[in-house]
Amino acid sequence: MTTRTPPTAPAHRYDVVVVGSGAGGLATAVTAAHHGLRVVVLERAAVCGGATAWSGGWMWAPGNPLARADGVQEETDTFREYLRAVLGDHYEPARIDAFLAAAPEMVRFFHERTALNFVPGAKICDIYGDLPGAGTGHRSVGPAPTDLRRLGDDVARLLRRQLYETSLLGLGVMAGPDLAGFLAASRGDVRGLLHATRRVTRHLFDLATKRRGMQLVNGTALAGRLLRSALDAGVDIRVSTAVTDLVQEDGRVTGVVAATADGPVRLTAARGVVLATGGFPQDEARRRALFPRGEQHWSLAPGEADGAGAALAESAGGRLRTDLASPAAWCPVSLFPYRNGRTGVFPHIMDRAKPGSIGVLRTGRRFVNEANGYYDYVAAMIAATPAGEPVHAWQIADARFVRRYPLGMAKPRPVPLFPYLRSGYLRRGRTLEELARACGIDPAGLTATVEEFNEAARRGEDPALGRGSTPFNRYGGDASVTPNPSLAPLEKGPFYAVRIVPGSFGTFAGLATDEHARVLDGQDAPVRGLYAVGNDQANVMGGHYPAGGVNLGPAMAFGWIAARHLADVRSERGAAA
Repeated sequence: MTTRTPPTAPAHRYDVVVVGSGAGGLATAVTAAHHGLRVVVLERAAVCGGATAWSGGWMWAPGNPLARADGVQEETDTFREYLRAVLGDHYEPARIDAFLAAAPEMVRFFHERTALNFVPGAKICDIYGDLPGAGTGHRSVGPAPTDLRRLGDDVARLLRRQLYETSLLGLGVMAGPDLAGFLAASRGDVRGLLHATRRVTRHLFDLATKRRGMQLVNGTALAGRLLRSALDAGVDIRVSTAVTDLVQEDGRVTGVVAATADGPVRLTAARGVVLATGGFPQDEARRRALFPRGEQHWSLAPGEADGAGAALAESAGGRLRTDLASPAAWCPVSLFPYRNGRTGVFPHIMDRAKPGSIGVLRTGRRFVNEANGYYDYVAAMIAATPAGEPVHAWQIADARFVRRYPLGMAKPRPVPLFPYLRSGYLRRGRTLEELARACGIDPAGLTATVEEFNEAARRGEDPALGRGSTPFNRYGGDASVTPNPSLAPLEKGPFYAVRIVPGSFGTFAGLATDEHARVLDGQDAPVRGLYAVGNDQANVMGGHYPAGGVNLGPAMAFGWIAARHLADVRSERGAAA
């Protein structure tokens, strides 16, 4: 895929060519343009945003200025201590130090100088709260919600839409007060009902008048604000433009060849090319080779995340790293069969920690602390399933749970359950034994498990797996439930279940890079003129998941780092100057 002799094709000259338009690519483009470089972003899809637009939008950025503004000042050594405890032998001092130094300044730059404004994750805890250095809030930031009208028609044309499966009729709901308002509405709380009514009414009006949701939250807010920032900075954004080759001259990457509707074009990159194509979760061949049970996997990434960036880099001498603790950022998902034949993939992010639900295998036995991270759920599910058997579990809940909280795609009161029951997505049984038979679960095993769980849950305890014992567990629960916000017995029939299968947000395995985001070759020397960010880059967390947002946080931080290296900016505060 490397063209050493430039092809005969129309030429376009830039300082930086960015391949891909997710958070990493757009962060690179915006930062580089603010430092005076001529930048183009080439996106293979017809819309921009990649997997970022379908994400929660939160990023782990410890030491960020929003935390400091709230009076929370932590030493960098505390972050290092926590990461050493989680990452173990996968801790890379140079890249970790680069990330920890860049993250706060990256947040400051975007928050103060671009259209990307943040809100603090004041109560979002690190996942492993029992480890030294773990945080209990203020280490994350998320994009401030916005209205698509404010971002402009050009952004509206370019922006990927909200993932339908994680929405309410296409309406995104943001973690924090927004989600709390919707959940309060399901309990009949007046303020919650007013909040939900206002949001849904406005959304229905937007659908009627604009034919799409206009209230941007989560990943759509992040991608939309980054797009606005890029356009404001003069970045050239080109969609439906697939990079087919890298151009190398005298051992240096100097540009790309791209396929367009009008034929191939050559774009030169005086400073360098940045790969940000989203990793390879949709590359079935690599997945089968690198993922445990790789043939049984459903990614939440768009179809374009098929390893094109890795293939381009390898053609220029770049090296793919597969020595991480895990090849992918696991997430438990369920599959919803739409009546038109399409299958929706739903990520189980927040329902697992709510009180009154447990996860079991076909034996009826629990296998994981359900309120821990989504990564832990899938890793434990794979490990607990014997070789040769399909990897799946069942998330079980009682009648009180399903009317108060979501169970996968099934929404709480007042949304009816019959569409989910009719499709077979949601299974129901008047008794636990009846539910077990409907799911292919051992009835005796399920009954015994629920009885054992209920007895301890009434006391607010889970001696078997420790659920509800960490701040992260309790934050994901329901503060109105006592004595433990993450625990409640499953007692009131009928009982319900959703089938859970292995999925991921994207890949952790990726291109070997240094602390400047330069792609490395087989001898760990930089491939001159070639950088990788986002999921194209081997994740700095070494294949571990210490906190929510460890995909987007490093993607943005290393995009900022790469752009500053390309612009030859050396001072740590240069981006804010």
